[in-house]
Parts: sequence; structure tokens; C-alpha cells
Amino acid sequence: MALEDILSQTRVLVVDDNAALRGVLRVSLQAFGCARVTETGTVAQALELLKSQPVDLVITDWKMKPRDGIDLVSSIRSPLTSPCPGLPVIMLTAYADTDRIRQARRAGVNAFLIKPVTASALAGCLRDVLTGEHNIVECDTYVGPERRMADRADQPNQAAQLTASH
Repeated sequence: MALEDILSQTRVLVVDDNAALRGVLRVSLQAFGCARVTETGTVAQALELLKSQPVDLVITDWKMKPRDGIDLVSSIRSPLTSPCPGLPVIMLTAYADTDRIRQARRAGVNAFLIKPVTASALAGCLRDVLTGEHNIVECDTYVGPERRMADRADQPNQAAQLTASH
């Protein structure tokens, strides 16, 4: 199936405490053909929404208060408390150092986008996350992408698929 067809059916939740960035992401997603975009400004709102509405993809900022994007991803990945622990998650951040990438990977992020996000980087990341093959791990405390694959790379780029080994 073509990416455009996939996006036309994909329900995206954008989580960022910056309303302007949420708007830019919504407009970009809609330009790619994604008509179903929901926005929230906090992790608490996002977790409540995930309990009540079906979502196919989360795009979240890292740095938010009082709870950050890593907290959101950790909550999503918990099969004990999350209604959708295998949900794909793309993390946005202005920080591209290796330690942050590793921390995001350990939390269960599928992909990592470095701000400022370009339309082409977002499109590539969406393609990778929505159409690529992913090894999903399921255990008592975690459901999500494999966090220790040997073929992962710790070097960020504009749309770094989190495929790094520690």
C-alpha cells in the first residue's frame, strides 16, 4: 500500500506543549494526506485520549512539563496500564546527542526527529515507521520496538530511525 493511502487512514495524535509547533505538524500531516490529526498539550491529556479514542501513531515532543515525552512513551509501552502498548511513537527533540537517543530508544521510541523538522524529514520518518518492518517485543512490562538490536545506529540525522545498539 502506498504511503498516501496509509496516511489517509492513519489517526495521529500530536503531543506538544507548544501550540504553534502542534499546528505546524498538523498542517504538514494534512498536506501528506492525513486527515485525522488530534492534538494535545500535555502527557496527561494524551494518556486520557488514548483510553477513549483509537490512535494509530503518536508524535510527541520530548521536553514538556510537568511530564515529558519519555514519560509518555514509558506509559504507552506498559501493557499493565496502557490500552495500546504497541502503538508507534515518533519523538521530537532539539537535542541530538547519543545519550538522548539511547534514552529514547530504551523508553521504546520507534523513531527520532531532530528539530527543526523539515517536511521531507517528517515524510521519511512516517514512511519508515508506518511501512517498515519492526521487531516488536512483548513481555510482562513492555510492548514495543526491540531496544537492543545489533543493527541499530546511534548517530542522529534529520529523521533518525532508532536502530542503535547500546
